Amino acid sequence: MAATAMLITAVSGCGSGRHLQPQPAPPAALVAQARPIGRGAAFQPPVSGPVLGRCAPRLGSRVGAHVEVFAADRVVLIPTGIGTEPPRRFFSGRISRAGCYGELVTLDPTGLVLIRSGARPVLGDLFRSWGQPLTSRRVGSFSVARAARVQVFVDGRRWPAAPRGVPIRSHSEIVLEVGPYVPPHASYTFPPGT
Repeated sequence: MAATAMLITAVSGCGSGRHLQPQPAPPAALVAQARPIGRGAAFQPPVSGPVLGRCAPRLGSRVGAHVEVFAADRVVLIPTGIGTEPPRRFFSGRISRAGCYGELVTLDPTGLVLIRSGARPVLGDLFRSWGQPLTSRRVGSFSVARAARVQVFVDGRRWPAAPRGVPIRSHSEIVLEVGPYVPPHASYTFPPGT
C-alpha cells in the first residue's frame, strides 16, 4: 500500500504545473557553421594506419587539438582509435583503455586529438596514422575541383601552405574543407586537462 501511495504521488507530481521556458534561438553564425554528418564509408572511414612514435601502455600527459573535416557540405568523422592498438575497451562510446597509445591519439569521434607532451606532430602525421590521404587536392576520399585546393584554416585563419605541414599544437582549431565553403570555427571548448 505504501508503494502504491508513493507511485501515485510521483506520477501526480509529473504534471505539477511547471512549464518549460522557451529557449532562445542559437546565434545565426553558429547555425551557418552547422553541417550534418555524412553517411557512408567516405564520410566515416575507419582507422587503418600505423601507430606513430613509441606505443606506450599508458595514455600519459597529453595536450589537445581539435580537427574538423568538411567535404561535400557534410562532416567527415575523424574516428575513435587513431594511434592506439588493441585490445581496446570502451565506455560510453569512448576508449577507456587500449593496448598502447602512440604519439597522437583519438579516444572518441569528436575530432579531439590528444598529443603526447613534447611531441611536435603535423596534420600529415594524423592522416598517416588514420590511414587516409591528405594533399593540397585531396582529403580522404574527397578531391577538389580541377583548379581548386583543399582549404585549411587554423584558429579561424586561412593556412597558406600545404595541409600536411600544419602543426598540431595545444588548443589549435584546425578545419579542412573540400567543396562548398563552410565558415570555419576559430576556437573549440576543450575538456579540462587537455
